[in-house]
Amino acid sequence: MNILILGGGGREHALAWAVMQNPKCDKLIVAPGNAGIAQIAECASLDTEDGSAVVDFAEAHAIDLVIVGPEAPLAAGVADTLREAGFSVFGPSQAAARLEASKSFTKEICDAAHAPTAGYGHFTDALSAKAHVQDQGAPIVVKADGLAAGKGVIIATTVAEAEAAIDDMFGGAFGGAGAEVVIEEFMTGEEASFFVLVDGEDVLPIGTAQDHKRVGEGDSGPNTGGMGAYSPAPIMTDEVTQKALDEIVRPTMSEMARRGTPYSGVLYVGLMIEHGQPRLVEYNVRFGDPECQVLMMRLGAQALDLIHACAEGRLGDMQVTWGDDHAMTVVLAANGYPGAYEKGTEIGGLDALTEDSFTQMFHAGTALKDGKVIATGGRVLNATARGATLAEAKERAYALVDAVDWPQGFCRRDIGWRAL
Repeated sequence: MNILILGGGGREHALAWAVMQNPKCDKLIVAPGNAGIAQIAECASLDTEDGSAVVDFAEAHAIDLVIVGPEAPLAAGVADTLREAGFSVFGPSQAAARLEASKSFTKEICDAAHAPTAGYGHFTDALSAKAHVQDQGAPIVVKADGLAAGKGVIIATTVAEAEAAIDDMFGGAFGGAGAEVVIEEFMTGEEASFFVLVDGEDVLPIGTAQDHKRVGEGDSGPNTGGMGAYSPAPIMTDEVTQKALDEIVRPTMSEMARRGTPYSGVLYVGLMIEHGQPRLVEYNVRFGDPECQVLMMRLGAQALDLIHACAEGRLGDMQVTWGDDHAMTVVLAANGYPGAYEKGTEIGGLDALTEDSFTQMFHAGTALKDGKVIATGGRVLNATARGATLAEAKERAYALVDAVDWPQGFCRRDIGWRAL
């Protein structure tokens, strides 16, 4: 099978690694890829948000399956264009991708499906948004309605903080994503990520994880795209998982199908759990990054079989085989992230790393220049490992971190602290 993966981050490196473990993969191309992906697959320059260009590329390379990694191509309707051209695609339609592309749409769907989530208000101007905040008080959550690369969420501890966030969003700090704003009740409890595959009809749970969004130790400082993650999530007991499926996921999927926009692909279900009761924080229409890295380490070669079955509407015949193991990923980021950071610094020590089915260094923001690996993004590397226990996975992941020679980078040293 010839496979094309769209994307070039840590999530896509992890997907590429898992796909390459499966003998059914004859050829793998990743567009645009990165320096790490280039070591295991062919990388190609391609505008991943141009559906026609992706179709032309897929036809020219006799692609059998397209896996869409990031949310932007999905929101741009690339999966629809590929399907219309007869390709097998892993990723939802543009209409279904609104579950991530518009937070107000998701709230509307949850209301219709009676799925438990935070109380909210939807606003198109700063004045009425601020009036709502003054009425509700703080803490409160201010969200850009559209796609903001995982950064358009401000948890405001004071009314003044919330008002500043509203001004930022309507002032263009998140581009077009902040043209509308959703303001939510602050939910207490423990957060976890639940991942399911959906093929329009069947729903198949494929794993749980917890990530660390804040940049600083002890989950302090500003939000980031994610500084590390581990799987499975201890708080996602069988009972909590079943409640999430029965009360949130399946009703949402039924409502989407009822509207004529059935969902197909992976659904990332962000949950807040308190006293054994899950409530929806958000949906994402792709694998989380860095949660994908720990899921792929644990799933291995079967990930391709599951993804292929999902794309072809055969999920009802599939089951997930889980080992009794744990995985952890630690993000190495450029100094200054999530604020201003330097690009183009050289990363040493990567060639000497021991990588196998237990340890992998997934690249996120890297490129090759004059034969050297350089940092090109804020989140740059994902030191990922699995073990019989979370403590063992952590030990292996941080051993990878310590083998890297990159003075211009940093990481958190407490990933998994809550579970450990």
